Amino acid sequence: MTHILAIDQGTTSSRAILFGPDLNVVSVAQEEFPQHYPASGWVEHDASDLWSTTAATCRAAIEKAGLHATDIAAIGITNQRETTLVWDRATGKPVHNAIVWQDRRTAETCRALKEEGHEAEVTRRTGLLLDPYFSGTKLKWLLDHVPGARERAMRGELAFGTVDSWLVWNLTGGAVHVTDATNASRTMLYDIRAGHWSEEMCAMLDVPRAVLPEVRDCAAEFGVTRADLFGREIPILGIAGDQQAATIGQACFRPGMMKSTYGTGCFALLNTGAEPVASQNRLLTTIAYQLDGKPTYALEGSIFIAGAVVQWLRDGLRLIRSAAETQPLAENADPAQRVVLVPAFTGLGAPYWNAECRGAIFGLTRNSGPEEFARAALESVGYQTRDLLEAMTADWGAGGDTALRVDGGMSASDWAMQFLADILGAQVDRPDVLETTAMGAAWLAGQRAGVYPDMAGFARTWALEKSFAPAMDGEEREDRYARWQRAVAAAQAF
Repeated sequence: MTHILAIDQGTTSSRAILFGPDLNVVSVAQEEFPQHYPASGWVEHDASDLWSTTAATCRAAIEKAGLHATDIAAIGITNQRETTLVWDRATGKPVHNAIVWQDRRTAETCRALKEEGHEAEVTRRTGLLLDPYFSGTKLKWLLDHVPGARERAMRGELAFGTVDSWLVWNLTGGAVHVTDATNASRTMLYDIRAGHWSEEMCAMLDVPRAVLPEVRDCAAEFGVTRADLFGREIPILGIAGDQQAATIGQACFRPGMMKSTYGTGCFALLNTGAEPVASQNRLLTTIAYQLDGKPTYALEGSIFIAGAVVQWLRDGLRLIRSAAETQPLAENADPAQRVVLVPAFTGLGAPYWNAECRGAIFGLTRNSGPEEFARAALESVGYQTRDLLEAMTADWGAGGDTALRVDGGMSASDWAMQFLADILGAQVDRPDVLETTAMGAAWLAGQRAGVYPDMAGFARTWALEKSFAPAMDGEEREDRYARWQRAVAAAQAF
């Protein structure tokens, strides 16, 4: 039993990755599932899709590798984080579709709590801001709007969980209702300093404690799978939310190390060590990972739309057939045009946190076409990353690594990563293995199972594939960024 099965349950697809004894990728299986948009700004998933695609891809990855359950030492899970589910403890049936992290239906609730003066307490206890992004107000909405849900929750009949909890519940046949510290830290219900669910936050959001899962370390005993799923019981030994798992997979274990992941959204984390750093620039203070009962903290900046802007070019505007087309289009864009796209399709994340802002395009001319749109889409991700890193640098104040480690689908684009280095004025490092999110989950489970090395040994396995150095003139860099800032200000004023 020298292999680890990593489950990577994301916003648009579920994936299973089998890692070998040397942390090498042995096989990958992936399955997309539908997105549901019942109203403007609302995003939902059918909870059964999350489970069925996860189970199917796990079986497919094992079969593709020519292995059996007896070859797998443990399972690690990483997941889209703030997506919120509530289900019946007796039947395992969800009471409603999962409300996805992108969903903005609780914007009015957040606004009311801000006006009542609660945001300072929310930030002090949870490290978060009052925004619909997080799970707490989504849970409140479900309890308030699903008929009978609140009463059933108070009787202990319902269970709440983020996606990790939902998967563990199904993997174990309903035997275990747990989460880990990283996912708990994203709910707006968890006191990240005290290390437990906050009575005060539960009272503020009117959430009964009976629905909440038990919180464990990232590497811990999370139960065993039903024997009928894969042929034998397999222990679940690691869980981390996707961005924390990527931080682990990038071996950002020293304070000051930074990583940025480019998936549907973009998420940058800066390791701040054993003490949480309170942001003065509207970043989040969160738990990067928790091992042996000891949390390591991070500053996080969240961008809601990164890879999703390329999906918009494909599915919304139908300018491209595949994401791979964006790079050659961007390369052929008219250099004299300065089209700026603010992709605030579901509001602006850090450091603006404007739930009401919507997307805008500036600088169009009669000659603007697919090339300029593609370039503006890719550039928008670089500009938003600079927003995050400038805020992080101001908050951290201790000096961090000069290089930013990147991963996720968009990081495979040399054009996008070179522009990122140019607009940041900093080195951007892309690792050999881009499956860093799944690797982080695999390492958590594998080191707990005794298959993989300790933290120091794992950090030594990190290998550079390509480094991007800034080549843009400093004056042009600042001129471009100033244009972006004006565009964001105008979008928010609309």
